[in-house]
Amino acid sequence: MRLPIGTRLSVTLAAALITLVLTVPAAHAQTNCELQRCQPETGHPLGKPGTDNIVVISHVPLPGERFSHADIDVEQEIARPFVYIAQRFGESGFYALSIEDPARPRILYRWTIDNPDLHVGSGGLDPRYAKVGNRYYLVLSFQFAQGGPDADLGAKVFDVTGLPDPSTVREVADLRVPDHVGGFHNIYTYKHSDGRALLFAATMSEDIYVYDLALVAGGNTEPVARIPVPSPEDRRTRQWHDMYVGYHPDSDQDRFYGAGTGGYHVFNITTVEDPELLTSVINIPGVRDGHTFTPTPDGKFALGISEPTYQHAPIRTFDLRPGVEGGQRAITGSGIGAWVAKFDGATHNHEIRWPYAFISGQDDGLQIINIMDPTDPYTQAYYITREGPMLYGPETPYATRGFQYGGVWGVDVRNADGLIVVSDSTSGFWAFRMEGFYGWNGNAWNMPNVSSAQDWDNGPVVQASRRPY
Repeated sequence: MRLPIGTRLSVTLAAALITLVLTVPAAHAQTNCELQRCQPETGHPLGKPGTDNIVVISHVPLPGERFSHADIDVEQEIARPFVYIAQRFGESGFYALSIEDPARPRILYRWTIDNPDLHVGSGGLDPRYAKVGNRYYLVLSFQFAQGGPDADLGAKVFDVTGLPDPSTVREVADLRVPDHVGGFHNIYTYKHSDGRALLFAATMSEDIYVYDLALVAGGNTEPVARIPVPSPEDRRTRQWHDMYVGYHPDSDQDRFYGAGTGGYHVFNITTVEDPELLTSVINIPGVRDGHTFTPTPDGKFALGISEPTYQHAPIRTFDLRPGVEGGQRAITGSGIGAWVAKFDGATHNHEIRWPYAFISGQDDGLQIINIMDPTDPYTQAYYITREGPMLYGPETPYATRGFQYGGVWGVDVRNADGLIVVSDSTSGFWAFRMEGFYGWNGNAWNMPNVSSAQDWDNGPVVQASRRPY
């Protein structure tokens, strides 16, 4: 069902055929709202939790304070069916879940920081796994503020090779940045074309720090490279917010796509110690800084979210070709397309598996859009996981609620079977399947097989060209 851009969903949806393993919260009950907004205490906007083409596979409520769960990462190998979810507030740390049976996930392991009551700030934010040699590691980013311990802690590294046995999980290293207290916000793990498993971290400075995870596991926790934000005009505490790193087979380049001061920036990092700025997307109306920036598998287009995420701000699509192919150093303007779930909502993060973008929509739950035509993205499916009052909308205007995050924080996709996993900041872990989406390989769409999922054994050159059959 195609929905026009720039409009609120305005169709009558048939009842979703949903099989829940655990009891669905009362907020998910069917209502008679039809096309009118439901009262926050009794139901969902449009009166339905989701579209007919998306099915809840499972839901696991996680302990923790309201708004406490952060990002999510799923391992890509079916033989390692593990999901990691960060916890921000209270007992800051992470959960490791087994999805060996996606319909019956179970919590395998929970780690919390020592003396959690003494820590101040956002806590655990972004879990990312990587494989180095024959070992598997989880990196968890932290942002603790001054006034408590660990203000200089950027991340902890854990060896999770022995899962599902929780007794085998062990801490390997701390990554600390005493010169820029406040830790790491977002991180990204990447298999570089030179063979190294790298960690990219957004620090409370103007630089992305880059670490060689093999060195980190061996005790060397110094960064091997830095990527500076280009000519920052507004020097704030944190210049970079988020990033994506991927291989571009047409140019044989490893590329860094960063969201930060001024907008969005693309670097050639084939030699990561000597990053080369290729182009910037700047002077975008309504966008002071970039929040999230992800290219299509061929690197020709990209989706961008503004920083901070705020009501009424659309996800925009940008044409990168004038910059990465034509040498244009600055791409300006509003972009070539836009999408919103509804005008009073706000989005957070996204993953691209062409032609779909999987969006963590906060109040609006999991949103999946079709970007086959980047100038005209449209809603493919959605499911609203929110419980309790809305953070956005006329009932609870954002300006009166303060800077809070509710609903879906993070989303990830397992390429082997198309399983969609979601972290809701309050209600915990969710797993979904979308009709017609049972796995992903870019080559099946005449695209490079490039996404946030890494081929840790063979590297990006092999991965980009590997056929699905």
